[in-house]
Amino acid sequence: MSIKQTGVFFLVIMVCFFTGCFPGIREEITQFSSLKKLNPKKHPLFIDNLDFKGLAASIDHSLEYFKKVPLERKYHYGKEIYTAAHMIASLETFKAFLEKKPSTKVLNAFIRSSFVVYEAAGNEDGDVLFTGYFEPTYEGSLKKSTAYPYPVYSRPDDLLEIDLSAFSDQFKGHNRLMARVNDSKNRVVPYYSRKQINFIEDFHTRSVPVVWVKSRVDRFFLEIQGSGIIDLGKGEILRVHYAGTNGNAYRSIGRYLIRKNEILKENMSMQAIRAWLELHPQRMDEVLHHNESFVFFQKEEGGPYGSLGVEVTALRSIATDRRLFPKGALCFMQAQLPDTVNINPLNEWEKASFFVLNQDTGGAIKGPARADLFCGNNNYAEFTAGHMNKYGKLFFLVLDPDRG
Repeated sequence: MSIKQTGVFFLVIMVCFFTGCFPGIREEITQFSSLKKLNPKKHPLFIDNLDFKGLAASIDHSLEYFKKVPLERKYHYGKEIYTAAHMIASLETFKAFLEKKPSTKVLNAFIRSSFVVYEAAGNEDGDVLFTGYFEPTYEGSLKKSTAYPYPVYSRPDDLLEIDLSAFSDQFKGHNRLMARVNDSKNRVVPYYSRKQINFIEDFHTRSVPVVWVKSRVDRFFLEIQGSGIIDLGKGEILRVHYAGTNGNAYRSIGRYLIRKNEILKENMSMQAIRAWLELHPQRMDEVLHHNESFVFFQKEEGGPYGSLGVEVTALRSIATDRRLFPKGALCFMQAQLPDTVNINPLNEWEKASFFVLNQDTGGAIKGPARADLFCGNNNYAEFTAGHMNKYGKLFFLVLDPDRG
């Protein structure tokens, strides 16, 4: 390219940058633009490939959440707003209709006549990347030993949660800050990073371990999943659930390993990361400390629970960015799932569509083009969650206030 051509090219780039015509550049998606209302003629075909299994229970869990909040609480569907009372009516109406066991044709006619359907903004192509998470089971002990040397920490006594909106309206809508007091300087500072926590010998004095596990890798993946079952032996189990984080930014070690050319992008999975870590124990600090976020746990009965404080349901609960999408909402996703019998092939996942409820969130689930599907707690769930990295479409449904 000549100097003249270079100058012209640079001028075109600058003009496009400032006028908004540069490809791939678009306005920031907010809760007011995260959902697009669809004309009924553009509705997807609503087919539940899972035969509605578990859907009624998942709807009940969202209803449990909505019935605990003020009935006038507002939920944004793009620029439109619906109250908690209306969300309850939406879910109860949909659940009652499902009890009639409608055909696909009748179901779609019902949604067209009674519901408003919105499509998630997604990426530049309108697609949403679906990943998965599950409830793992790891061996553990209530006491530290040579077999179980790694603590699963409870929420630390010195962890502060700072709501900046209490100081100024300009901070409304911002995430709360996780911090601690630096006594020597009498200042509030960010809480310890993963690396710092791992190297503080007496950290257990401010964060009493809930349980002890045999592997740092087990503990790390327990954090990624946000909950788990600890097998204490002799038929005894303990359920542990998310109790908070250190507030440090979540950074993907999968992306880190791809960037370092340690695992090919097309081979990346939770299972591939675990295998690599176990083969390279001398690099575990380097890789795990790349993610400065650290999750704390608490004992719970039942569950697992999502961010709404209600149980999540296998293949019926998703996690999305809580800043963009309405909590507890009825959704419909189009993606791919492995066969429930032959779960091993990675390239033979079937197209699938099914209804889900927006009942969770996560540190890695940010933006309008991300959703995480809760897959359960069995072998199928582990395989699906570990390998799911599929693009699809996500829709939100709410009862039409003008119906009838």
